[in-house]
Amino acid sequence: MRLPSHFYAIVDPAGGHEPALLAKILLDAGARILQLRLKNVSSRDFLAAARAIAPLCRERDAVFIMNDRCDIAMLSGADGVHLGQNDLPLDAGRRLMGPDKIIGVSTASVEMARAAEAGGADYVGFGPMYTGGLKNVKVGQGLARLREVRAAVKIPIVAIGGITEATIAEVLGAGADAAAIITDVVKSPDIPAKVRAILAAVASRDSQ
Repeated sequence: MRLPSHFYAIVDPAGGHEPALLAKILLDAGARILQLRLKNVSSRDFLAAARAIAPLCRERDAVFIMNDRCDIAMLSGADGVHLGQNDLPLDAGRRLMGPDKIIGVSTASVEMARAAEAGGADYVGFGPMYTGGLKNVKVGQGLARLREVRAAVKIPIVAIGGITEATIAEVLGAGADAAAIITDVVKSPDIPAKVRAILAAVASRDSQ
């Protein structure tokens, strides 16, 4: 697959925003691939948020990915699901989602990335790239390891973990096809301006 944008937006409640409202803000600012990530909510509330966001993505021709939950992805009409190493196995997720849906898999090593590609993942997430971030990471993977993963797999790579407006260009330069950014976006005092700045940084890099 080809990712529609170098910026992979994530709807996460870390900034205190209502999910559908945050999704609309991100989409209106230019996001074209968006993941709904709700870790500590009921399944009912997760599904309600997904069903509210799905039509917003369709209206803007944006790709909508569900974090962890194949059932909610299917019920909401999402374009795909992103599976962590402790979620459903990739083959089980594929049986549920079918051959035409997008499945991404979180990875933290070359071996994991190769296994995900061999198993039929459409893209891999790789990280955490830097210290800090939403999970307060102590040791990041770094650009050198990202380059190793890039050399090992052909499918798209979405880098994640502590990435900011200031570092997205170097992450893309090291081989990522897109960068997922959470904290730098959802905790910004002006989210639309932050997203536009990230997209401008990507565009500036692409034009060089």
